[in-house]
Amino acid sequence: MRAFHYCAAAGLALAITVSVAARNPQFEGADPHAMMIGDEMWIFPTGGPGGSWAADRFGAFSSRDLKGWRPRGALIRRDQIGWIKDDGARDHFLWAPGVAVRGGRYYLYYSVGPQNPTPSRIGVAVADRPEGPYRDSGRPLVTGGKGFEAIDPMVFTDRKSGRTYLYAGGSAGARLRVWQLKPDMVSIAREIPVQQPPNFTEGAFMHERGGLYYLSYSHGRFDGPDYSVHYATAPSPVGPWRYRGAILTSDARHQGPGHHSFVKTPDGRWLIVYHRWDRAAGPGPFRGERVVAIDRIRYDPDGGIRRVTMTDDDAPTLSPRR
Repeated sequence: MRAFHYCAAAGLALAITVSVAARNPQFEGADPHAMMIGDEMWIFPTGGPGGSWAADRFGAFSSRDLKGWRPRGALIRRDQIGWIKDDGARDHFLWAPGVAVRGGRYYLYYSVGPQNPTPSRIGVAVADRPEGPYRDSGRPLVTGGKGFEAIDPMVFTDRKSGRTYLYAGGSAGARLRVWQLKPDMVSIAREIPVQQPPNFTEGAFMHERGGLYYLSYSHGRFDGPDYSVHYATAPSPVGPWRYRGAILTSDARHQGPGHHSFVKTPDGRWLIVYHRWDRAAGPGPFRGERVVAIDRIRYDPDGGIRRVTMTDDDAPTLSPRR
């Protein structure tokens, strides 16, 4: 999702405060990629400590209880990406990070845009620790164009086959593409043709539960009330997709929820981490700042995902290990 339309990064570090209640929103930000690292939940959002309107860096935040969040500093800055100006465009913005782990190393995938006047691109940087510092791989991994906007990367490793897949695309053209990555995690092995999921706009995420693969994604315009999360299921990470509907939509108090990730906690619960606009129902485009929220995921016996209820005071927590 485009980061340069709002000021989510500004003041993000200031928004991290220790609280005694488990409540939403968690902090200001957007496009949160969340994952468990040990007994902590880490969130990698658009923006970060010391960020600005220009979205010139990425940060991370971690929590052991989902009540207070620890800033983890800047992971990588725009001026540390050597190829970013090679397209000759005047402006460049960083947004929508996704993180993967392999062989004890951390891989940060990210969007560089905007799409015009030159194609958007996806880069990848590598670190030995989740908080970095991350070192860019030296070249774009994917470049957009010809009706495809190279944004919103998400990387998933299939436990069954051991293969690692990159999912990306959205907004301009609203097209999903999937590639298999080489074991080095910074090179493309091949592109895999996939069918276009119904109502796909951007922000793809893949998770697996009980042998069923869930492709979830955002639909609608990011700053409007129609922004929402839909999903499809499949017998493999690359389809064929069975569209299952919307699971996260606007309500009277929260608008435009989307660009999410699914997280399985150590006690076996599933949570969804997403951004939203906390405001009364009404038409867009919305102004101001988006916020990160966390809510519970519940599955039906047939594997379907129940509609998500957005919460304020009844947000989920993590229990410390004993």
